[in-house]
Amino acid sequence: MKKNSVMTGASPSAEPIVRIRGLRKSFGSHVVLNGIDFDVLPSQVVVVIGPSGSGKSTFLRCCNGLEQPEGGTVEICGRTLVQDGRMLPDHDLNALREEVGMVFQSFNLFPHLSVLDNVTLGPRKLRGLSRKEAEERAQALLTKVGLAHKALAMPASLSGGQKQRVAIARALAMEPRVMLFDEPTSALDPELVGEVLQVMKLLASEGMTMMVVTHEMDFAREVGDVVVVMDGGGIIESGQPATIFTNPTQERTRSFLQAVLTRA
Repeated sequence: MKKNSVMTGASPSAEPIVRIRGLRKSFGSHVVLNGIDFDVLPSQVVVVIGPSGSGKSTFLRCCNGLEQPEGGTVEICGRTLVQDGRMLPDHDLNALREEVGMVFQSFNLFPHLSVLDNVTLGPRKLRGLSRKEAEERAQALLTKVGLAHKALAMPASLSGGQKQRVAIARALAMEPRVMLFDEPTSALDPELVGEVLQVMKLLASEGMTMMVVTHEMDFAREVGDVVVVMDGGGIIESGQPATIFTNPTQERTRSFLQAVLTRA
């Protein structure tokens, strides 16, 4: 069974900030996304869970043009990113990405730049901020993520959790309207996961619209407005966390949750 949209957890009168219809993506003969319909409202936190290979990360990457689907429509932040499989031109795509921040499994920091320079680079080069303006914004964001004291440090001197928090600050420095997180804690040692999730919880409490692919079930249960379960390239179930974790309607959801919660 496939849910057509995700609208729980925000005012139903609001217009979706993400609207996806009929999204299809294949790699060769392997179908990864099979006709996904999906809506996200402003300030919602949508957490996407499911087994490995279910299409979660590919779905997220289609939301900012890192993957080009073969079919369907993606509208995000008031722009049509994909129409019938045709992508925005590069100039417009880059402009859209300024409004859609993304944090990856790997941190992707520039190793030759300090923490401060990593965070200020985008606003200076793409937003046209002066160095002073960019550094003031960066210092505020580094304070938010608990790393003001690491502003002049080089990435090689940071722990994995610190690097991921810098990556979050760097994405926030562009003042995005939507934040995408692709398994942001999967590369971290277990004791470092909490510090990254704490920053994400703070963003959620401040009303940031977030789409999060994660294996952190406690985060999904605590922070998500909507939990989406993917399997086989489709959405098999979606709803409020309390429903998904205590009374899922699909046997595949029950078996997946039983497996991951038993491991935890």
